[in-house]
Amino acid sequence: MVPGHLDPLVPTCPEWTVGNLVQHVATTYLHKVATMRDGAFPSEWPPPGLNDEEPVALLDRAYAELVEEFSRREPEEFSKTWYEPDQSVGFWIRRMAQETVIHRIDAELGVGAPVAPVPDDLAIDGIDELLKVFVAYDAKKCPDDYTEALAESPGRSYTINTAGVEWLVGTSPGSFTVGGGPGMTVPAFSNVDTAISGSPTAILRWVWNRETPAAPSPLTIKGQPDLTELRRCITVATQ
Repeated sequence: MVPGHLDPLVPTCPEWTVGNLVQHVATTYLHKVATMRDGAFPSEWPPPGLNDEEPVALLDRAYAELVEEFSRREPEEFSKTWYEPDQSVGFWIRRMAQETVIHRIDAELGVGAPVAPVPDDLAIDGIDELLKVFVAYDAKKCPDDYTEALAESPGRSYTINTAGVEWLVGTSPGSFTVGGGPGMTVPAFSNVDTAISGSPTAILRWVWNRETPAAPSPLTIKGQPDLTELRRCITVATQ
């Protein structure tokens, strides 16, 4: 899809071309290969000369090395990660799968190709990862980063529903909480401010801010329509 189309800008990654995007994915793969191989994050990244490689060739090489590294290890094997509760190879298997999905969407938008649906189980896992591993974890670990985003929060609750899976998100000054998710039931809550629903692919693209620019959103939103506070917290965690 991207060979021969490296120059267009990616609308969901401001200031990146498709070539920049491909290079980013490749260097991310290789960073994780080095992390698993060495048992620690590289002290210097990227290594000299890496970004001089042709992007598509670099991506092909990086993907092959990532697959090879995963094939040599068990998911429960130790690997350094940035997520303290999960220091395992399995964390990187999940993270790289979701990294690939989101940036595949970026590439499709960048070259003007139709955005292919994401398998439901992969999309649901991606929504769960974004809400819990990125935002809720980061808000607890680095609360000062969320002071501005949540300073004027009146205390709000949101449900996100897709394909029989539900999350309950709560915000208030200094707090971002998430309950529910795959295989879980959210606590009974009678006063939800906003209910968000849609297909797994649509929800995944929405939480990651990967909706097609200028296209109508396929989501259904009931209740309080102002999602600025929720969106600000997601932006803080993923920028």
